[in-house]
Amino acid sequence: MALGSNIRTYFNDSWHDGDVPVMKAADHGSWLGSTVFDGARYAHGLSPDLRAHCERVNRSAEALMLTPTVSTEDMVEIVREGLSAYSPDQAVYIRPMYWGLDSGALGILPGQNATGFAISLEEVPLAPDTATTTLTTTRFRRPVLESAVVNAKAGCLYPNNARMVAEAVSKGYGNALVADALGNVAESASSNVFMVRDGEVFTPIANGTFLAGITRARHMKNLRSEGVKIHECTLTFDDFRAADEVFLTGNMHKITPVTEFDGTMYQLGPVARRARELYWDWAHSDDGRTS
Repeated sequence: MALGSNIRTYFNDSWHDGDVPVMKAADHGSWLGSTVFDGARYAHGLSPDLRAHCERVNRSAEALMLTPTVSTEDMVEIVREGLSAYSPDQAVYIRPMYWGLDSGALGILPGQNATGFAISLEEVPLAPDTATTTLTTTRFRRPVLESAVVNAKAGCLYPNNARMVAEAVSKGYGNALVADALGNVAESASSNVFMVRDGEVFTPIANGTFLAGITRARHMKNLRSEGVKIHECTLTFDDFRAADEVFLTGNMHKITPVTEFDGTMYQLGPVARRARELYWDWAHSDDGRTS
C-alpha cells in the first residue's frame, strides 16, 4: 500500500498518473536490494532544498555502486514538471530513486551501466504544528561504514530502522532514540535529533553512522543566524535525560517536538517553535524559493 494518495510516477522518460510498476522480478534491486532514494517536500507551493535532495540521491547511487543516469539539474526540472499537476495547498512527498537492473561480478555486484530510475510523487499531508512524539531506547543500533552502506540513503538500511520502530511501538512509544556502535546517541529511528539545555542547542556530531540530514543542516543554519549556540558533539542518553527540550528534524514533517523519553518529560519548547518559524520564513524567501 502506498504511503500517500494522488500519486504520479515518472518512469521511462515520461510522467504517468498513478502508482506505476517500475521494477521487474529479476532486477538486481528486486532480489539483492540495490535501491536508493531521497525524500524532498512540496508544501505551500514551495519545494525547499529540492536541488540538495536531487544531488544526494545521485551521491547515494554512487555509494551503492550504481551509475546515476540523471543530472541534478535535469532531475530538478523533471520534478517541477510533475509538481505542476498539484495545487499549492497540496502537500507532496517527492521521492526520486535508483535501483540496479543487471548483475555484475558473482551476481552480487550491480551492473555498472544498467540503472533503473523513477520518481514518485505522493500527496502526504504535513503533520500539524501541534504534533508531538515520544521516545524510548532500543536494543538495535546504527551500523558503521564497514558493515553497511551508511553513506547512502539506501533501502537496504531501513529494515533495521523498522526493527527499532517496532520495538518502540511495542513499548507504547512513538519512536526510538538510537545509539551508534559505541553506545552514544546517533539519531531517532526515522530522523535526526536535537536537544536544548540552558538555551543552547546540541545535536549528535556526524560520525559516519547516520545521514546528517539536509533539513537538519537547514535548521542549524537558521538558528545560528539568530545567534543561537549550536554544538555538534558526542551525546549520551543521560544528556537527553537532562535536557530541557528535545525535537526531531526531517524532511517529512520538518520539526517534531518530543514530550517524553522513557519517563523523562519535556516541555513543548520555544526553540522548536522558533526553528519551525525560521524554516518557513526561509522557505518563502528568495533564497528558499530557488534552492
